[in-house]
Amino acid sequence: MISPLEILQQYWKHAAFRPLQEEIIQAVLKGKDCIALLPTGGGKSVCYQIPGILLPGVSLVISPLIALMKDQVDALNKKGITAVAIHSGMQKEEVKQVLLEATESAYQFIYCSPERLESPLFNEYLTHIPFSLLIIDEAHCISQWGYDFRPSYCRITETKGKLGSIPVIAVTASATPLVLTDIQIQLGLHEPSIFKQSFLRPNISYSCFEPESKINKILDILQKVQGSSIVYCNSRKQCKKIAEAILLQGISADFYHAGLNQLLREQKQLSWIQNKTRVMVCTNAFGMGIDKPDVRTVIHHDIPDCLENYYQEAGRAGRDEKRAYAVLLWQQKDLLELAQNGEKKFPPIPIIKEVYQAIADFLQIAVGNGEGIYYDFDFNNFITLFKLDPLLVVNVLRILEQEGHIQFNEQIFLPTQVNFCTDTESLDQFEIMYPSLEPLIKALLRTYAGIFYNRTSVYEQSLARICRTEIATISVQLKQLHTHGIIEYLPKKETPQIHFLLNRAPAEFLHIHQDHYLERKKLHKQRIATITQYAGLSKTCRSNFIGQYFGDNSTIVCGVCDICLNNKITDISAANFNQIELILKANSSSGIDIAVLISETKNISPKKVWAVLNFLQAEDKISITEEKRIFWL
Repeated sequence: MISPLEILQQYWKHAAFRPLQEEIIQAVLKGKDCIALLPTGGGKSVCYQIPGILLPGVSLVISPLIALMKDQVDALNKKGITAVAIHSGMQKEEVKQVLLEATESAYQFIYCSPERLESPLFNEYLTHIPFSLLIIDEAHCISQWGYDFRPSYCRITETKGKLGSIPVIAVTASATPLVLTDIQIQLGLHEPSIFKQSFLRPNISYSCFEPESKINKILDILQKVQGSSIVYCNSRKQCKKIAEAILLQGISADFYHAGLNQLLREQKQLSWIQNKTRVMVCTNAFGMGIDKPDVRTVIHHDIPDCLENYYQEAGRAGRDEKRAYAVLLWQQKDLLELAQNGEKKFPPIPIIKEVYQAIADFLQIAVGNGEGIYYDFDFNNFITLFKLDPLLVVNVLRILEQEGHIQFNEQIFLPTQVNFCTDTESLDQFEIMYPSLEPLIKALLRTYAGIFYNRTSVYEQSLARICRTEIATISVQLKQLHTHGIIEYLPKKETPQIHFLLNRAPAEFLHIHQDHYLERKKLHKQRIATITQYAGLSKTCRSNFIGQYFGDNSTIVCGVCDICLNNKITDISAANFNQIELILKANSSSGIDIAVLISETKNISPKKVWAVLNFLQAEDKISITEEKRIFWL
């Protein structure tokens, strides 16, 4: 039998496993339930994809994000591993076809959202598919005590019970000890093997600054540290503004947020991955599932509301294990705003009911109606019409999700739907009369099985490639076929949608589990206090602080964060420090090799020389070239 290492080398082209990966894989192959807490960039997907390849039958992967599912499915298919995603953009007939094929083991992996598990169609086929492994990705979503609780995850346990005694692996990058315990309880795992990788990322230098001008500090960092970069912002408007400011300095930059259409987002993302764009200024909608190894800096223009989010986003730096920098910028007003936003995130229950009433009025849903229906939701029009704070509305929508009343998806993508509504004889005559439309008709019929009888999702980009024309031309031609009565054509949707899971209730009787709600509010305040404390650290190693927050007490001081560098400097005499500084200034025009500097300071240990250099570099006093030559700035 082929070994896990051989699979890794064959499909991933890696010579060896990262820490804990092989142990997790072997535990799964032995049929053990596992919880794997692997920090961002720790190679979580390999831990379940390799067992999924080796085990007979089908592996079911539960994932909350459509974009993440698509990325992983595409990556597996490119490796020649059969995988498919079932998501909200698919019609019933398409889902049925996938599930039917899965009963014959046509796929090694099926990715789906937790919401799909509850559909009658999925449950109809569930026990007929030879599942051999259940994977819960982003497993922290199952805990209401976590920062990203999703109620749909709580219903995974019911599906698990229907699959029989197959092993379960729950993976997450950011779970505190409280959340880790809750994952085990909520999933009903029997004596699971728990694997925790160290939270220390020794190649990442964490630092925090309180600058007068954030944009000037960002530009300063980008000029000092070359290479690919991510700049995170809390608002879409800020993303565009900062990207434009960076461009003005001659640095290639672009902006990204969920409000852009899908095709544009994909183009921007690809340009950044291919290093055509150096800096991506974005909201936290960017980065999930992107495995770009050579990111040198991750800069947070705005402070996140919890350390979990910060650690995950900062961890996108330095996945190639070379030196990288994670920089958090903050000002006093940010901390005040963070506390205020905490109150908006968990508003008083009467306010929740008022917003719920406004949503029902806006969508014109009568009491007792709405269950199972998707409604287009024009967010900007809604907040303007009802004069509501945007952040408050977003948070109320999230609370209504957590309480099981609705699902809100800001990034929903419903592909173009097409089905033919003519007979074959009429279609043949039409092709003779309109020869310019014949290539598209042929492409539709040959590419999408069943499209003549069923409404089917089609993709303009694929059709344009087949027809050797532009995407815009395909869109025009689809409209022409619709106008002539040849097809039924439903253009793609990318507007936010609200899906009512329950019939609309009278606002005064809207059920909110008050005790759980107040407990989540209390934990959120604690998370704000933690990230505020992190920003203001002056003596504790930042890596050590992060590790201890996540229950990793094995982390040692990193030696490379701004606090460690400052602490090292205190061990060096002022005379020695001044001696090194004078030599560097004397060679400011031509620079000096590090080896030469060490030889000229024989009275100081090389370790202390390096400590001074690291400090001066962090303070932007010097630059060190790849050839190890130092220049005073």
